[in-house]
Amino acid sequence: MNQPTVNELAKMIDHSLLHPTMSDAEVQTGCEISRDYGVATACVKPYSIRQALEVFAGTDVLACAVIGFPHGNSTTGIKVVEAESAALAGAKEIDMVVNNGKVKSGEWAYVKREIALINEAVLASDAILKVIFENDYLTDDEIIRLCEICSEVDVAFVKTSTGYGFVKQPDGQYNYKGATFEHLKLMRKHTAPHIQIKAAGGVRTLDDLLKVRELGVTRIGATATKVILNEAIRRGFSGSLPNPHLGDATPAVAAGY
Repeated sequence: MNQPTVNELAKMIDHSLLHPTMSDAEVQTGCEISRDYGVATACVKPYSIRQALEVFAGTDVLACAVIGFPHGNSTTGIKVVEAESAALAGAKEIDMVVNNGKVKSGEWAYVKREIALINEAVLASDAILKVIFENDYLTDDEIIRLCEICSEVDVAFVKTSTGYGFVKQPDGQYNYKGATFEHLKLMRKHTAPHIQIKAAGGVRTLDDLLKVRELGVTRIGATATKVILNEAIRRGFSGSLPNPHLGDATPAVAAGY
């Protein structure tokens, strides 16, 4: 695989601004980072869509909104309305969380209908849908079935996790793995070739990004955007970023992704 340019790497990133305690000022800073580094999108909570779009005016950086986030527990009807509202507000990409309770119950007809209805609503509003699985909760067979359903519905992306799928560990602490190489390989194998893969959770360095790219990942969710892209510049990757006066390599709020 040829070495990507800095710009190509930037367009693999959805800069994550999803931590529950983020203030409006922190969202503003994150959106400015997204703009200055020319990423694909800033991934924001629905109420921040308009704020993001104001920052992105005149650029090709898009707003991505999450719905049913982070646990996917809303009713299908509420998710559809939330997705429609986000798309109408100007979000061109929508990241929805599946109902993992229904997945664990084997209620596949429910799961497929929900994804299909949300996808239909999103496409009707000139946006695209990414479907978040939360792999830490799931067996390989459940991940495979979700990949098959998303292929049948023909969504734009399947996505590993929210970054907030914490599971109780043997020591009593809560943690998550996020995007593992094994799960990414599994998703690429069982998802239709034209459907893209988004890795979220644990991709925090340039080398992490390059490794998942080799597995067929075309988008990541990240808070460490500055670290990743500044390292690419330091290593001499070709290309340049939109803002020539970027700051240091300090990451944004290092939580979630």
